[in-house]
Amino acid sequence: MSYRLTIESLDHEGRGVAHFEGKTIFVDGALTGEVVDASPYRKKDTYEQAQIERIVKASPYRVEPGCEWFGVCGGCTHQHLHEATQVAAKQRVLEDCFEHIGKLRPETMLAPIHGPTWGYRTKARLSVRNVAKKGGVLVGFHERRSSYVADMKGCEVLPEHIGKLLPDMRELVAGLAIRDRLPQIEVAVGDEIAVLVLRILEPLTAEDEAKVRAFADRHGVQIWLQPKGPDTAQPFHPLDAPALSYSLPEFGLTMPFKPTEFTQVNHGVNHMLVRRAIRMLDPQPGEEIADFFCGLGNFTLPIARRGARVLGIEGSPALVSRALENARLNKLDHLTRYQVMNLFEMAPEILAALGRFDKWLVDPPRDGAIELVKSLPEDGSGPSRIVYVSCSPATLARDASVLVHAKGYALRAAGVANMFPHTAHVESIALFERV
Repeated sequence: MSYRLTIESLDHEGRGVAHFEGKTIFVDGALTGEVVDASPYRKKDTYEQAQIERIVKASPYRVEPGCEWFGVCGGCTHQHLHEATQVAAKQRVLEDCFEHIGKLRPETMLAPIHGPTWGYRTKARLSVRNVAKKGGVLVGFHERRSSYVADMKGCEVLPEHIGKLLPDMRELVAGLAIRDRLPQIEVAVGDEIAVLVLRILEPLTAEDEAKVRAFADRHGVQIWLQPKGPDTAQPFHPLDAPALSYSLPEFGLTMPFKPTEFTQVNHGVNHMLVRRAIRMLDPQPGEEIADFFCGLGNFTLPIARRGARVLGIEGSPALVSRALENARLNKLDHLTRYQVMNLFEMAPEILAALGRFDKWLVDPPRDGAIELVKSLPEDGSGPSRIVYVSCSPATLARDASVLVHAKGYALRAAGVANMFPHTAHVESIALFERV
């Protein structure tokens, strides 16, 4: 059974939205303005999810996907949409969230931040499965709408030298005695070295170790082994490789990190995002600034480089330890201090005990920072300026509503950063000022 549908808009996951016989139909891969024949694969009382059977009338913004595994691999969903239109769609998602969730509108919409759209992804988690009926070992992302590993022999969004390594990774794993006990390869690419973390459920044999060393030497990568949780990952070969790190050249910063630690996946866009955040925050020598959800110091150290004193707060002890090391390495430990705290359990009295801050930088995970913003005083004694970096436009809009409607702030400006090209993921940044 199929329907002929006219696509009215895109939803927040980038699916085409149409209506048919009183139901909303979400169509994978359909674009605004297109006429398609689509068949449902999931039916609910008020909506259905469908896939395209035939495009009757194509959008002028439809393009040929840049990767031959697009449509099979679930890692990208938007390669068929013109790159500039992808960014415009994300900006509309942000605006819609502010309007419908936050009941507000930024005074200024900022120009989007965007950079290279291919070879950009410096962090990735590849699944590994030994599937005899598909010819042996598979290494890649999951298939679309499936837990199966896609049969792919390359990836265009990974750095070129890593994307082309997928067949060699398959061959390596296939030749190991523990091929059925190696479920994952994590990729982390720094300025000077690329690391592959092998998740191993059994120790390598001596012969396996020799094969892994030869692979690392042949391809110029460093191999780490992870027998249990992320904290157990350790370098295996070569042990004298350069440290894994990224840089923020505008601020004269080098940021070492472990391959299993959180960092932004798009170093080029991260450079521009940090630059914009610091310009919006405008830290001044002598100011006291709080960096909430500070991670390894991606924003903390640029703030300190401008001469402000910064308290970085993060829930992960491992990331706080890394942030301390990075502050010492960059000779900014005299302007920075760090604290481990669960910011999802923030309360007014806990926030007050931290002291007074001139400005805030907030960069939470997808759940947002609702308890933090609710804990702000309503007497005008909070920070004069808040820069909020978000990976979820919905939770940003929710938190913005509290800041504007309950805490006395104005939403001066907001915009998107295309951190994940060819996906529906929306990264954004917003500036709030106390009225």
